[in-house]
This record gives sequence, structure tokens and C-alpha cells, in this order.
Amino acid sequence: MVLEGNPEVGSPRASDLRHPGTQGSCVLSSPGEDAQPGEEPIKYGELIVLGYNGCLASGDKGRRRSRLALSRRPHANGVKPDVMHHISTPLVSKALSNRGQHSISYTLSRSHSVIVEYTHDSDTDMFQIGRSTENMIDFVVTDTSPGGGAAEGPSAQSTISRYACRILCDRRPPYTARIYAAGFDASSNIFLGERAAKWRTPDGLMDGLTTNGVLVMHPAGGFSEDSAPGVWREISVCGNVYTLRDSRSAQQRGKLVENESNVLQDGSLIDLCGATLLWRTPAGLLRAPTLKQLEAQRQEANAARPQCPVGLSTLAFPSPARGRTAPEKQQPWVYVRCGHVHGYHGWGCRRERGPQERECPLCRLVGPYVPLWLGQEAGLCLDPGPPSHAFAPCGHVCSEKTARYWAQTPLPHGTHAFHAACPFCGAWLTGEHGCVRLIFQGPLD
Repeated sequence: MVLEGNPEVGSPRASDLRHPGTQGSCVLSSPGEDAQPGEEPIKYGELIVLGYNGCLASGDKGRRRSRLALSRRPHANGVKPDVMHHISTPLVSKALSNRGQHSISYTLSRSHSVIVEYTHDSDTDMFQIGRSTENMIDFVVTDTSPGGGAAEGPSAQSTISRYACRILCDRRPPYTARIYAAGFDASSNIFLGERAAKWRTPDGLMDGLTTNGVLVMHPAGGFSEDSAPGVWREISVCGNVYTLRDSRSAQQRGKLVENESNVLQDGSLIDLCGATLLWRTPAGLLRAPTLKQLEAQRQEANAARPQCPVGLSTLAFPSPARGRTAPEKQQPWVYVRCGHVHGYHGWGCRRERGPQERECPLCRLVGPYVPLWLGQEAGLCLDPGPPSHAFAPCGHVCSEKTARYWAQTPLPHGTHAFHAACPFCGAWLTGEHGCVRLIFQGPLD
């Protein structure tokens, strides 16, 4: 396919186009090699969707799951910018008709478009994320409802793009992963219409933002016991970093942040306006607790034989293998304002304050009274500490460091709001701290 280039502007070749997102120390890896048969695939990292606690309610199936590992492909499928064309609208359909040619089309007006063709990049692997179930999407993500429910069925009101974003991973160490807004559709195109935010960069290239944007937050201090939330930024189609717009769909972009890059770090959060994903590196996952450790902690907590301080019955966390349906008879419950743990009882209701409001019989504080559930998605935990704290008001239990980190991490909600939420179920956190230290009573004997 040959397109007429604007003779005044010219058609830059690959050597004239810098690779998107290569700011600061971010550089491409040296050429990669195809994986050998029988060789253990190299893992670049894992994506975990917040709000599902380890598995979709209907089960993880294929590309529709709560967690996805990105590994080196047998053959590189990455792409990089090659040629830029300034064309008139009648030629747009011709430019976008070649399914074997990746391209990004920027519509400037009804009579003027800029098309950037992309060419194969043997140095990188590309993974695409979005709501579409078409084959080019590697990770199918749908809206997660705040308040503890996951919207697993098709949603006519979904704000997640069908082709939300793409991640390019270097095939050579250190296997750097970079994120870009928008993904290529079935025709290998990304199309930014007249109303999309787009602009010409100082070096004569094009860049733009998707309708609802792709936001990224890198934690300060890494994803560890010393972590603190970072600053939310917006990632452009070419991988550049900008401050947030006034609202998610505003046409005016934020300011370019030149000292930051689109390189994903351990603990980076990716928000797609309807679902938030956590990126974990292989090194970071080695520091996280394993499912065996979580199970050992559950058994250790039950072996301590905690008792209800009023009913004197022995409490026990249920096995996650049974699934979360309804609280079991021995399940511990907590008053989320004070942290006192009891067995279930029917007294102390304050109906004038709401059906869940109860008065703790030990300290008389009135607040939600909910069953406790162990957090089962190990990748969301900052450390393997004991399950000592619970989120309010949902009752999901994890370590103190994990609870305090997520309680102070604002997650995007809607077009311009932010709210801390439980990473295990997505429920908005309430109370002064968003979590509470659990106070168990041991056996009297």
C-alpha cells in the first residue's frame, strides 16, 4: 500500500520517529530471540483486577478472568511507528483497509487526517486490554461495580473502551513493560475522531487521548511495606505522561510531565474508567504471600480458638474452597467502628440508624456489624503479615500494612471523583481510617 505524502511535510521514516514513551532512562531492549520449544516462558508480570478477591464469581475462563500473567510470546508481535502521512479524507478508507498494517489515524478535520503507520518490532511483545471479546484483545475486562459487586454481564452503560490500552514488553532483560492508551482493533487500526483530544507535538509528530482516558499511578517507594500512594497521571496514545484533565472526557489535555514515563512498576495501578488493574512484577510477587501462606494463616487463626465474648462460642474463618455465599455458623463478625470480634447475634440493633447499625455490647459504639472474610487475592497484599485488620464496612481481612495502604489510596470513580475502596471487593471505604484493627477474645480455658 502506497499513500501520497504531503510534499511540504514529508513522510518521516522510522529513524525520524522516536519510540513513544521512551522518556528519561527508558530505552528499548536489544533484539529478542524466539522462545525455544519446551523452554519455560519468561513472565513479564501479572495484571490483577481489583474487586474480585482471586476469581470471578462465574469462574476465570480463558481471556475473561480476574488475573492474567503476561509471558514472552513464541514470536514477537510488537509494533513501532514507521511512516507518517498527511492525507485528505477520501484516502482514509484506503489507508485503513489493509488489516496487515497497523496504523493510528488522527482526524483533524473533515478534509485533513494524519495517519501514522506502524511496523513490526522484533524487540517487543504487545498485549491488548479492553472490553471487546475479539481475538486481538488478550485480557477482556468489564466494569467492576463499587460497593462489593462485580458487573459481570454485558453492560450497555459501560465506560470501558472496547480497545482500552496496550502494553509493550521488551523481550530482553530487564523485560521493561510500557503502557499506551488505546488498542488496535480488528483492522489493526486506532482511530481518533474529530472530537478526540489530539495535538501536534513540538517535534512535528501526533499524539492524543482516548475518550475516557487511561490513568496510571505509580506507588512511592515501590509496592512494599514502605509504600505510599503516588500521583495519578494520564497516559497518551503514544505513551507520554500528562497531568489529569478537568474531567475524564474533557477535550483539553493536561500538562506534559517530562520527568515521568509510561514504564510500569511493581504496584502500578491502571484505571480504565470502570475497572482498575494492578501490575505486579515477578520480583514483586516473590515478596507477596502465597496461597499456601494465606491458608496457613487461616488455620493458625482458627487454631487459636477465638471466642465470641458474649455467646462464648468458638469462631472460625471458613475455607475459601467453599466459596463466598452466606456467612457460616462459626464465622466471626465485627463491629467495624471499634474492631471487637463476635459471633453472629441478633441484639443491639439501632433501626433508627439503619438495618446494619448495631451497638457493640463491649464498648457501646454504634456502627456497621458485618461478617469477616479473608482476602484471598495474594497479589493485592504488600506483605505476608498476619490478618490483623479489616476494611470498613465490607469486613475483608488482611495485614495491617496492606489495609493501611489501600485505605489511603484514592481510586478513580466516575468522571472526576476519587474514593478509597477495598481492593478485594471494590466497596467504598468508610470511617475515619477506612479500616480497623481486629480485637479477638481468646478461649477462657
